[in-house]
Amino acid sequence: MTRLFNSGESLRPTKDEYLDSISVDCVVLSFNEGVLQVLLNKLKKSSKWMLPGGFVRMDENVDAAAQRVIQVRTGLSDVFIKQFHLFGECNRFDQEDNKNIIDSLGMTDEMAKWYLRRFVTMGYYALVEYSQIDLFVHSDEEEIDWFPLNKLPYLYGDHRDIIDIANNSIRMQLGYLPIGYQMLPEKFTMPELRMLYEAFLGKELDRRNFQRKILSVGYVKKLKEKRKVGPHKSPFLYVFDKTKYQDIEKNGMYLIPDTAIL
Repeated sequence: MTRLFNSGESLRPTKDEYLDSISVDCVVLSFNEGVLQVLLNKLKKSSKWMLPGGFVRMDENVDAAAQRVIQVRTGLSDVFIKQFHLFGECNRFDQEDNKNIIDSLGMTDEMAKWYLRRFVTMGYYALVEYSQIDLFVHSDEEEIDWFPLNKLPYLYGDHRDIIDIANNSIRMQLGYLPIGYQMLPEKFTMPELRMLYEAFLGKELDRRNFQRKILSVGYVKKLKEKRKVGPHKSPFLYVFDKTKYQDIEKNGMYLIPDTAIL
């Protein structure tokens, strides 16, 4: 279900609130039913979907702006985010698309002139657990939804490039990013964790090697509890050892020491 977010956020900001020519765009990723999904929103009058994004307030850190944008869309106030790239191409957007947005929102001439200026945007990706998300819009002029990474709709400006670069950045750092810790429920099966890595990599992993390497680090604990998924299948459940995980994260160690298995 999608709800309105009552935070004072507006689709019609004033230029005095925000820094000139700088924005943030957020690639919010979740994992549901074996599929990586990205969160997108759009104006109902538009045919193009966008990444959740916004401007940076005068008295706001850039990271805080990204967290604010994500909170407005997901309801979560503290998520794992990482800044991954600055997008500053001269022709990032079709100005006709921006003019259509301005017309749809009924912006003042002063705000429209500011909005049509060249903007560079800082890209962030966020890793979230699907079941914890509530979807929110600013107003009934908008809609928001999850889309599989391999079946994206028609996107605004360079947002497809932003998604692709985010995914490549995650893939390159997969050995030490806490994707399972952030994107899976508290209790999970080893096949679910392996499928998450496979979804990012786009290839199958050896089941035995993967499990051996994951357990060798010691931040995943096997429970006596099982999940019944069929008449002959009842895999064990696992949880993350939060204390060990935090030590690994603090000391900069690899979560998967031998990334050759990936």
